[in-house]
Amino acid sequence: MAGINLFYNFTNPIEKQKEQQRQALINKNYNEIYAHEMAHKSAGGSLAGSIVIERNSDGIPVGGHVDIKMPSLDPNNPQKTINDANTVIKSAMAPSDPSDQDYRVAAQAQSIKMQAQAVKDKNVGNKLDYNA
Repeated sequence: MAGINLFYNFTNPIEKQKEQQRQALINKNYNEIYAHEMAHKSAGGSLAGSIVIERNSDGIPVGGHVDIKMPSLDPNNPQKTINDANTVIKSAMAPSDPSDQDYRVAAQAQSIKMQAQAVKDKNVGNKLDYNA
């Protein structure tokens, strides 16, 4: 004789709605954060690291970052330092909504760029330019 299964899986509509809202929040936050960080990564080129998405204890994305290699002043090649600083500035300011940290990174790169430009300007005329 076939048995009758009397177990029904009832889903509490309120709990289901809460879970749907939570999942929508996760997706919305993740998409916004990922787009912001992808803008950094794309503009940063070879100086940019991987995208990291940070989550709170409930698993909801709350932030992210992309490490970027900050240039150091190379007195033997100030133009490379200037080019790298420009890339870092471009990367920091790439998202449509730069954060305070993004502005700080851009300012730091701008400072390095100005130092490199000063070295470059100081060296002008110190060497013969055979291409002139």
